[in-house]
Amino acid sequence: MTMAAGTTVKTTALPTHPAQPTGTPTPTTTTSTAATPAAPATPVAVAAPPSAKNGTFAGSAVQTPYGTVQVQAVISGGKITDVVPLSLTDVGSTSTEIDNQAVPILKSEVLASQTAKVSAASGATYTSQGYLTSLQAALDAANFTA
Repeated sequence: MTMAAGTTVKTTALPTHPAQPTGTPTPTTTTSTAATPAAPATPVAVAAPPSAKNGTFAGSAVQTPYGTVQVQAVISGGKITDVVPLSLTDVGSTSTEIDNQAVPILKSEVLASQTAKVSAASGATYTSQGYLTSLQAALDAANFTA
């Protein structure tokens, strides 16, 4: 298109976005920023604090209705490595039978959890209470905390 000299041409800038009819919502663009998922937690080995002493520590003698229970704890490298009975209930043959069943269970639970705060062995309430109370005294003497 050719224009004559001196002709003024009026130009109108077009909007960047076309106008919307009245009453129609203007579309919007949303940007999603998903959070970066956190790395999974790394399991941490549970061990006694550095102030725990290594060695063999006798717990207190605990009186039960069926006899005295006392254990000793062996601590090595900041872990409970063994629990040795020094005395167990001894009133009647039933006490011995109960102890023979309960003590290995209690020892296994203690070594697995590294604490004296485990459940009592079923059917061996007095043995369990004496064993775990004596063990806690031994762990306290070793400055062992879980």
